[in-house]
Amino acid sequence: MKTNTLKKKIAFISVGLIFSSNSFAQSKQEKAPSVPVTDTYFGIKVEDKYRNLEDLKNEQTLTWLKSQADYTNNILNSIPGKQTLIDELTSINDRVTEAISGVQIMEDGTYFYQKTTPKDQVAKLYKRNGLKGKEILIFDPESLKGEEKDTFKISSFSPNKSGKLIGVNISKNGGEMSEMLLINVADNKILSDKIDKLRFGYANWLKDDKSFIYIQSPTTEIHDVKAQMNIVTKLHVVGTDIAQDKVIFSKAMYPELNVTDEEIPVLSYDPDSDMLFFSPSSVNFNIKLFIAKGSDLYKNKITWKLLTDRKDEIKAFAFSHKDIYFYTTLNSPKFKVTKTSINNPNLATATLVIPEDKEANLNPITITKDGIFYTKTKNGIESKLYFTDFDGKKHKEIKTPKKSATIVLTSRGSKFSDLWVRTTGWTTKGERYKYDIKTNTFIREELSTITEYPEFENFEIEELMVKSYDGIEVPLSIIYKKGIKKDKNNPVLFYGYGAYGMSMSPSFNPSLLLWVERGGILAIAHVRGGGELGEKWHLDGQKSTKQNTWKDVIACTEYMIKEGYTNTTKTVIYSRSAGGIFVGRAITERPDLYAVAIPGVGSMNTVRGENTPNGPANIPEFGTMKDENDAKALIEMDSYLQLKEGVKYPATLTTAGFNDPRIIVWSPAKFAARLLEVNTSKKPTLLKVDYEAGHFGGASKLKSYEEVADILSFALWQVGHPDFQPKNN
Repeated sequence: MKTNTLKKKIAFISVGLIFSSNSFAQSKQEKAPSVPVTDTYFGIKVEDKYRNLEDLKNEQTLTWLKSQADYTNNILNSIPGKQTLIDELTSINDRVTEAISGVQIMEDGTYFYQKTTPKDQVAKLYKRNGLKGKEILIFDPESLKGEEKDTFKISSFSPNKSGKLIGVNISKNGGEMSEMLLINVADNKILSDKIDKLRFGYANWLKDDKSFIYIQSPTTEIHDVKAQMNIVTKLHVVGTDIAQDKVIFSKAMYPELNVTDEEIPVLSYDPDSDMLFFSPSSVNFNIKLFIAKGSDLYKNKITWKLLTDRKDEIKAFAFSHKDIYFYTTLNSPKFKVTKTSINNPNLATATLVIPEDKEANLNPITITKDGIFYTKTKNGIESKLYFTDFDGKKHKEIKTPKKSATIVLTSRGSKFSDLWVRTTGWTTKGERYKYDIKTNTFIREELSTITEYPEFENFEIEELMVKSYDGIEVPLSIIYKKGIKKDKNNPVLFYGYGAYGMSMSPSFNPSLLLWVERGGILAIAHVRGGGELGEKWHLDGQKSTKQNTWKDVIACTEYMIKEGYTNTTKTVIYSRSAGGIFVGRAITERPDLYAVAIPGVGSMNTVRGENTPNGPANIPEFGTMKDENDAKALIEMDSYLQLKEGVKYPATLTTAGFNDPRIIVWSPAKFAARLLEVNTSKKPTLLKVDYEAGHFGGASKLKSYEEVADILSFALWQVGHPDFQPKNN
């Protein structure tokens, strides 16, 4: 896109709609074609009225999806105030003259990184020698040619050890399937070696600095159910024919490892230890890890040794110059760290390095030449920094420049003393410091522009504990303007997730803070299924206990209403991806409690999840329809199946990305189709299908601003904000 596109206003389309103060008297919205199918799971009959929408090659299905996209876009583009939100997001972005991300520092001090300026729609790849060296452009993805609306983006990059060659993965229109280009850094020449069908990983360079391993999918078809079933790892030597690349790992080659169909075979190489690591991967974060010698790559078959099994509950591992460190929840639900020798690794004889803290979560460690740095977080909202020697004999707290809600650590590995500390909070942008262990001092070292946000300075934060339906206390973070009155008329946006043990850690999100800036309250519910209170908190919100996820947010909503912050005509619930369960089941269980619901690219049809490309890999988190207990849980958490006829549901904006391989487009589409059929309220039931976006939205900045503006303007319209009310005709 051209630079000035960012400044242009979206042309509001005249669609002949009649406006009222709270809702559109909508032109006729076509219901989806329905070809019902009834399945029986362990004696339970389940009617799937829109199974036909799963056929994404059916013209009738495609026509309906397109009609919903057009209808919804017309309505969203007609909401007053939407363009103002886009303009504000643009203004916030324009304050940052240089936004730098993905920094990789080579052993010789060379920096590789991506950078965007206000005029850039996507990030470009640069290098410089040292922190203050001259900047050199390596690659601009906007130079690639495609269809008129195509946007190309760098999804990852991987320089070799010398920094002379770099693999650059390029994705299109927000998708996750990428093609790798190889670039000679000396002259920025793109080599003839181009590798396609890359869904996972990057160029994992070997010691010779001219060859690498990569992981390849069987197809570029993102909607293919088998797209993740026959993934292989190959070895490529730069300058040779890609077609002749050696397959070094496939499931068929190693049947003795018992890799299941749903597990993604991830193989990697560590040049410092000259070791190979193989892990059958899924959303089960208990790592099953095999190791082998790097020299085995050149043999007919690799000799794998099992190092950790699922029962060992290893969540992550890291290296020092002589040891492997394991981050584990085994008998320690708030995490601990143990270690064993690299030369003779044996988990059974691993020694304790960092013990569990019963009051706070231990986060994954960061290793430098000097020892181990780590952080602990209490209730997911207050972090502290610590240091210990490699044996864990001496532990000390390090006072950071500011009290920190979230601390993120990065280093250059065990060969260097360099450590960078980034601190951030709900209303404060991250600040990056370099820590000097010898002097125990922090020096502010920003790569991106230091920017002020005065519009967010007058905000207050409350950290609460709210009793859920079963008496368990749930952390609730609320953000609002100072001086707000508890008069029951404040719009409240409930935001959460509740899956995979992922914590809703405090982070600076201007998009959501614009809700607060307009007088709303932002309420982040740290529901079960997340990791805020440790591994048990996670396990208490998955499979048969998944109901805790939506019951926790319902309890938080009831609390906010009871305490006089808001009322049921002002409540909005929003989340994305697996958070679709958080949204969908909250409104299907308590439709009376919410005025607005926005499931973004949400998992809305969990019963059919295994019939999607990414579904089998999610079995450890949500369950399988092949197991009776899991099947009952999946039916219970299925928002689509839980919709009932004759119920007044909230105003709903359901979104889907046509290029999304994680939550396939028909999952949210079926939910929206059924809701359109059964909803008896006069409120809008909208489905936005974005044909230029994947799971994480569109590739360009403007596209991301439009997506945020859609969500906020729809919510503000429906809760009665005066700046977002269409005028009567």
